[in-house]
Amino acid sequence: MEILLVIIIGLLYAAGIYMMLRRSLVKLIIGLILLGNGANLLIFLLGKIVKGKPPIIEETEKMLGELYADPVPQALILTAIVISFGLQAFAIILIKRAYKVVKTDDLDEMNATDEDL
Repeated sequence: MEILLVIIIGLLYAAGIYMMLRRSLVKLIIGLILLGNGANLLIFLLGKIVKGKPPIIEETEKMLGELYADPVPQALILTAIVISFGLQAFAIILIKRAYKVVKTDDLDEMNATDEDL
């Protein structure tokens, strides 16, 4: 299972970087989304995949005796998802506004338009 996740993370990173190197702003955002998803999976994988109970200590016990799932990577992933969603929403609105002004999403044409101003 972990090998499969490592391969998927590598593919997400490769596809994300490839899309970010394209000239289109829409492809840039898609690459950013893929990189974010790859990073979330990497955090999940570093937290170790375990089938266990929640880390709740009973009143009669002093320590956890059984295998438990670590909640910290899960909390980090949830935070990263919220932050990446906000970043993506901002970038999409920014691209929409730039497209209205320049009438293109090609980065080279935007640079040429910027020099003419």
